[in-house]
Amino acid sequence: MNRDASWLKTSQGEPRGYIQPQSLKELWFHTGTTCNLRCPFCFEGSFPGNHRLQSIRLEDAIPFMDEALNLGVEQFSFTGGEPFMVKDMVAILDYALNLKPCLVLSNATNPLWGRLKEILPLRNKPHALSFRVSLDFPDPARHDAGRGEGSFFKSLQTMGELYRQGFRVSIARQHQEGENTQALNAAYRPYLEQAGLPDSTLIVSFPELHLPDSSPEVPEITENCMRTYKTRPQREAFMCSFSKMIVKKDDQMQVYACTLVDDDPDYVMGASLSEAMPEKVMLRHHRCFGCFKSGTSCSEL
Repeated sequence: MNRDASWLKTSQGEPRGYIQPQSLKELWFHTGTTCNLRCPFCFEGSFPGNHRLQSIRLEDAIPFMDEALNLGVEQFSFTGGEPFMVKDMVAILDYALNLKPCLVLSNATNPLWGRLKEILPLRNKPHALSFRVSLDFPDPARHDAGRGEGSFFKSLQTMGELYRQGFRVSIARQHQEGENTQALNAAYRPYLEQAGLPDSTLIVSFPELHLPDSSPEVPEITENCMRTYKTRPQREAFMCSFSKMIVKKDDQMQVYACTLVDDDPDYVMGASLSEAMPEKVMLRHHRCFGCFKSGTSCSEL
């Protein structure tokens, strides 16, 4: 890989902090950046007709799934954009669920609702299919201000139907600075009850991750920081220690270090998983600081 000096050293010339991948437990696929919604805060910059990252096809995904199986993968996960805008999404899941459990991140509005008849037969596959749905705040008006009028209750309706049909569902929400996490999560309970979802529904929060290609100022993570403030088990809990993401860009399938760095080509680790696994992941991206500071993770493993 041809990277400049900033890959290995901070601006002060200190060795940059890094993660040495340990395993491949989870393989993510970015299904593309087209979406039915136009959320101003979307950290993938997705919107209708956006092709910054291209939509994947079944034939794109199969070789990586097969290779991942040989590397001990435990789960396949899918993000976007909105995955159910992708023509081959159900076919991809049909193949993947023969191999391992799958998780799909979705806004659970019209694209997913409109394909429920296609999705329901996936209940009968050898492995389980789960959905994580974006409900940004336990406040329909505040959620809809970013995602469009009626989005909150459409997503809630879809979640309830998925759960009734036997699929596991979880929630992704926005983290609020200085929040009372327990109280915020509890505020979802009336809506969970309304949809017929259990109080135990998992809620995952995410901090501000900023738009693609942005460069917010964050502290640099040095190798000394990693040794001083993170134990070995904590370092191994970083997503880049146990996962990779497959992205289609410029008609090429590429392996990225994780789900949050696809706007930086330096995080392309290779064209195959075997090539990518030995590569150290340098913690240079501003989103790496979110992982370092707060333990941000897209994974449910």
